[in-house]
Amino acid sequence: MFPEYRDLIHKLKMEDAHFARLFEKHHVLDHQVKRMTDGQEPASQEQIEVLKKEKLQIKDELYVILKKADPQAV
Repeated sequence: MFPEYRDLIHKLKMEDAHFARLFEKHHVLDHQVKRMTDGQEPASQEQIEVLKKEKLQIKDELYVILKKADPQAV
């Protein structure tokens, strides 16, 4: 996720607790969705869609934080 911000992500994960929590929550949701879609964890399509939407909201929030923290942003 966001390979162009790899260094900034690492920095923010170390310095910004809110960012670190969001990043970890996105990671957990990503793995949960993968397990559900692979059939390793029982779930309805509706449950999967709810988690995907939550994951997308978190990703959007992470991107906003990254853009604000990017020293090269204009």
